[in-house]
Amino acid sequence: MLLRNLKLHCICAAVLAASAAHANEPATDDLGALSLEQLMQMDVNLVYGASRYQQRVTDAPASITIVTADDIRRFGYTTTAEALRNVRGMYVTNDRNYSYVGMRGFLRPGDYSTRVLLLVDGHRLNDNIYDSAAVGREMMIDIDWIERIEVIRGPSSSIYGSSAFLGVINVVTKHGAQINGAQIAAEGDTLDGYTARATYGNTFDNGLDWFVSGSHYSSDGEERLYYPEFDERISADPRARNHGVVTGMDDEDASKFFTSVRYNGFAASAYYSERIKQVPTAAFGTIFGDPDFRNFDSRGYFELAYTHTFNDALNLKGRAFYDYSEYWGTFPTDYAEEGAPPDRVIYRDETIGEWVGTEWQINATLAERYTLAVGTEYRANTREKQIAMDLSDPIYFYLDKDSTSAVFGVFAQVEANVRDNLSFTAGLRYDDYNDSFGGTLNPRLAMIYHPTELSAVKALFGDAFRAPNPYERYYYQETQLTQEALEPETIRTYELVYEQFLSSTHRLNLSAYAYDIEDLITQREVPDSDGDIYFANVEAVRARGVEAELEGKYDSGWLWRASIAAQRSKDESTGLELSMSPHRLAKLSASAPIYAKQVYANLELQYQSEAYTLIRTRSPDFVLANLSFNTRDLWNGVELSVGVYNLLNARDAFAGAEEHAQAVLTQDGRTYRGKFTVRF
Repeated sequence: MLLRNLKLHCICAAVLAASAAHANEPATDDLGALSLEQLMQMDVNLVYGASRYQQRVTDAPASITIVTADDIRRFGYTTTAEALRNVRGMYVTNDRNYSYVGMRGFLRPGDYSTRVLLLVDGHRLNDNIYDSAAVGREMMIDIDWIERIEVIRGPSSSIYGSSAFLGVINVVTKHGAQINGAQIAAEGDTLDGYTARATYGNTFDNGLDWFVSGSHYSSDGEERLYYPEFDERISADPRARNHGVVTGMDDEDASKFFTSVRYNGFAASAYYSERIKQVPTAAFGTIFGDPDFRNFDSRGYFELAYTHTFNDALNLKGRAFYDYSEYWGTFPTDYAEEGAPPDRVIYRDETIGEWVGTEWQINATLAERYTLAVGTEYRANTREKQIAMDLSDPIYFYLDKDSTSAVFGVFAQVEANVRDNLSFTAGLRYDDYNDSFGGTLNPRLAMIYHPTELSAVKALFGDAFRAPNPYERYYYQETQLTQEALEPETIRTYELVYEQFLSSTHRLNLSAYAYDIEDLITQREVPDSDGDIYFANVEAVRARGVEAELEGKYDSGWLWRASIAAQRSKDESTGLELSMSPHRLAKLSASAPIYAKQVYANLELQYQSEAYTLIRTRSPDFVLANLSFNTRDLWNGVELSVGVYNLLNARDAFAGAEEHAQAVLTQDGRTYRGKFTVRF
């Protein structure tokens, strides 16, 4: 307890020290002397994902964080997961297979981030079988393609439908004009990880904007991993061997491609990514140390979009798309009975998802005080293929299901500025899943009051849902058919947000929230059966929390941001705290020019408190420290970046899921990275 509190106090002291270091630095403007029109012209971030149209963050009906391309470059993030780990109130775990997003104290074991909606330029990335939102190397977006990441907290089913449950993450990609030429980049780390990327972007004289880029990543990962759960000297697990050590089983390869073209309101974009990962944890009852335990993921889509502005008060936009996802996993398993010779069989999972759809939306400004957004969405899941089989002789199929489904949604939202300093937002969306549970209606309400030109108070309310996905409905088909049909999960959230510009260089954000989740879909075992599994709506969750953030940005090039979050989430039926739900998160990031605004030093500190595991032990608290240096305009067309990540060599550990023998899974130790980029 003393050590945990000492770590937290160190982070808080660093937060206060960073604030004090610049408390007396003169602001670039005296905000109190500025007119309302001048304040409106300040460099306040804009957000698209909160209402499906662009608005100032202070006017959006949500608590929002923007991670910019400059943040990504300064702190040397290599994946979206790394960027999200430094966002207020968020945490990201990893089980050496996938990365998982936790938000406001909620992250279910093995959840695959299904309760967060992930968008790229407004296009839904959650797949149509697992509903997974991939943010690690398995994500289809290369970090260097990102212009900004919009993190929108709270339920947003009123405009997005399913999966916009805990929040929305909208990744906005760069345009060709922002590249203005060609780039090549190479990156390496001490885990034998290497990345190569080539990019071209330009806006031509006729107005056509083109962006194209491809990248490849390869890593050997940790050479040696030790799991005491498989150490035969101390473990009774029949799979235990080799003193619990695996070597050379953390390989990963990922390739990505993206191109977009924009011209006179028309846009086309195409994405493709694939990734294969070796899994060393012996999850799902596989043979410990068998190198054939691997997962493959691919994802792609093609989209055509159109935007037309009729006048200052009326705008039309639409898109049509085709999406594709594929997954397979090979699970080497010993089917031999105790005492019998080994009977090694490869169990294989496969999924193929394909879907097409279209979205249309009209935005209108009425009487200069009302903004109306009305839209519709149709998505046809033309293929939801799931296969589970033993690659034996002959092949034995547990599941061979190829289903289809469709969803239709219609929504409307109005923002009413009833006074110059007071606005109300009301939204409502209806979604129809006629192949399963039917229809669902989800509202949103917000009141935003500006006590002064420098502050905003937001009172927010919203309902959201997550529809049962094909994996939950069909994977355990034989037992699932004997149970009640799955209903959507629902969440109801209340939130109060206070935002204050202390000067043109400082901003304060405070928020308090409460949410209740009903009909949580959870894996269960059939009573009096031989381990038969099914999914059911059996749990309810209640959570309360507060968050605070203070940031400063200066003309000198200094930037710092500090945040603290306290949260508590409980299972309503048992009164027990949820697993993978840390009580406290504290974060500090600071960046400063150390040579003529051309060389920057960057520091990140992240504290995460203890959290319960599935077996009701606790994963340890930890402090993660990252230190990096990068150049900007030091040499013509060349940028360099070097860094030490997990500087303190903390063996931070995250709780395992049901498929793991490990109660906690330790992460990578101290790692060194270097990167260079050449622009032509």
